[in-house]
Amino acid sequence: MDGYSVRDEPDLVRRKIGYMPDFFGVYEDMKTWEYMDFFARCYDVPADRRAKMTDELLDLVDLGEKKYAYVESLSRGMKQRLCLARTLVHDPALLVLDEPASGLDPRARVEMRELLRELRTMGKTIILSSHILAELADVCTHIGIIERGRLLATGSVEDMIAHLSVRKRVGMRVSARAHSAHRLLSGMPGVMDVAFQGEAPDTDDAPARLVFGLTEDVPDESAVLTQLVGAGVPVRAFAEEAGDLEDVFLQITKGEVQ
Repeated sequence: MDGYSVRDEPDLVRRKIGYMPDFFGVYEDMKTWEYMDFFARCYDVPADRRAKMTDELLDLVDLGEKKYAYVESLSRGMKQRLCLARTLVHDPALLVLDEPASGLDPRARVEMRELLRELRTMGKTIILSSHILAELADVCTHIGIIERGRLLATGSVEDMIAHLSVRKRVGMRVSARAHSAHRLLSGMPGVMDVAFQGEAPDTDDAPARLVFGLTEDVPDESAVLTQLVGAGVPVRAFAEEAGDLEDVFLQITKGEVQ
């Protein structure tokens, strides 16, 4: 790890790593600057550097105005950013973040995502775990998929999506005959993972939206549309959708639990 042996020099390795757990402890009766100062002392940051470092890190996570606020008065998103600032007190080369956006509202998630991008531009290597796969694509350069403790696949985000066996995904809307369309699509060669988006309609006369994948065996999705229309399915919309990390995850994993 950064030139140090994990086995022979564990203490030096730990000083190169900043870890932010999913559920982290905060000392509610401390002010934010005291909280930062406490952890800086734990990492033996010299006294003449602690005050300046605290101000710089609080500004980095946009908590400069909360320097004298008590931790208990901060929102969930602010506490999350404070914990990240605490993780940086010893200037680690590697950040290990466990679900950094969990429990955050949409605005706070956007702020956390922008902060992670800023840390990346600062030269930090970031390893994060998350179940919010759509957001990983916006932040990460490489991903790894783990199931039951085994690394099943790894690579750049672009390469992982490009190697999906589902070459493309199509979304469609029908004004009626949704169940008939589902059966018809399920029987077509090269069409896979046919599903209703949302709840399936109670009757075949109700409108619905369906999604399905196409493999390399289907060179042109217009052939699928032609068959649907020819079978009398009233198609209102039919368009290709971009593949994403959720497609990769569902295709590679089997749903096994430890």
